[in-house]
Amino acid sequence: MDSLFTSSFFIDNRKALHERAGNGLIVLAGNGLLQRNGDATYKFRQDSSFWYLTGLELPDVVLVMDGDQEFLIVPGRDAVRQAFDGAVDVAALMERSGVAMVLEEQEGWQRIRQLLKAADGQVATLLPPPPYVEHAGLYTNPSRSRLHDELTDAGAVVETRDLRSELSAMRAVKQPVEIEALQKAIDITIDSLEDVASKGALQTYTHEYQAEAELTRAFKLKGASGHAFEPIIVAGKRACTLHNLAMDGEIHNDELVQFDVGAEYEQYAADISRVYSAGTASERQRAVHQAVCDAQDYGLSLLKPGVMLADYEKKVSQFIGEKLIELGVIKAASDDEVRNYYPHAASHFLGLDVHDTGPYDKPLQAGMVVTCEPGIYIPEESIGVRIEDDVLITDEGNRVLSSRLGRELV
Repeated sequence: MDSLFTSSFFIDNRKALHERAGNGLIVLAGNGLLQRNGDATYKFRQDSSFWYLTGLELPDVVLVMDGDQEFLIVPGRDAVRQAFDGAVDVAALMERSGVAMVLEEQEGWQRIRQLLKAADGQVATLLPPPPYVEHAGLYTNPSRSRLHDELTDAGAVVETRDLRSELSAMRAVKQPVEIEALQKAIDITIDSLEDVASKGALQTYTHEYQAEAELTRAFKLKGASGHAFEPIIVAGKRACTLHNLAMDGEIHNDELVQFDVGAEYEQYAADISRVYSAGTASERQRAVHQAVCDAQDYGLSLLKPGVMLADYEKKVSQFIGEKLIELGVIKAASDDEVRNYYPHAASHFLGLDVHDTGPYDKPLQAGMVVTCEPGIYIPEESIGVRIEDDVLITDEGNRVLSSRLGRELV
């Protein structure tokens, strides 16, 4: 498959980063492999910012930029490693990234030490995250921590400059080729949902994992690399747990089935949520579903350049509070009462990551892509509904990239 992205995309991104950060020394690390169990690893996924600058999907690569000079450091592989994982194709790395020099570790780090000495130990990088992110319950990839330690050992000053804000601002505003990749991921997701979640198909599934298996197959057959995130396909009360990944429950005819899924295409993520009825939806289920659709219509009417997401979130939450009162779920739309039935945000940035980097403390601007995903969850009634679309902010307002997929409860 031919890539949408040529080396000029990555070259231009590196130039733009240098312009934002100055022409000093920049050293960045790609992700490393992570242990799954024993000596088996998880499938490799490159750090999104590193891919944005290089296009490389090889673990343990280091990118060095210093003015007009740039090079890659690639670990060598012994004969055993080459037999299992293959040899590194240096020419392909250079062609893909547009970086004209590739060095092995010893020579590469010797050159970094020289550059650090000339720069009085000053270096810009992406500072490492904490090893464990408690609120998300996840361990982070250690590659940035390892690079930081190696830079310190090589002579860098302790307080290196952090490039996260520069890269976040760059990645938040999508270039035309990025929007093309996003649209491809979205179209694959829509086409797959129309196959897998149609009324006829849905009635053939007795368990959630059967729908997940068919969706995985459809994504791959339609050209996606796979899922952009772990899919959520859950029925009935289980949809009231927002990130319910078990997908081992039965599907009953009187239940709604929540799909929160997205294909990944050339590293870019779709993120779409729809609800379908396993049988014939009840009047109550339809009322809750319509309330969420109304909330999404309201949210979409607000999304445009200049909007602060914090203000937008408050307005959407207040609107859902009014809908909850109409549904008889709550009597007063206080924040605490609303959060009992709508515990998440209405939007997040979308791009190389499903929860992409972006400035939540600054106004939206044309070229940004966000989701719009209100929801209502009533566990005591076994009803959970979330409707989510992917939205490009334009000069005129917004364009829903996933509008082709209907929201009807069928």
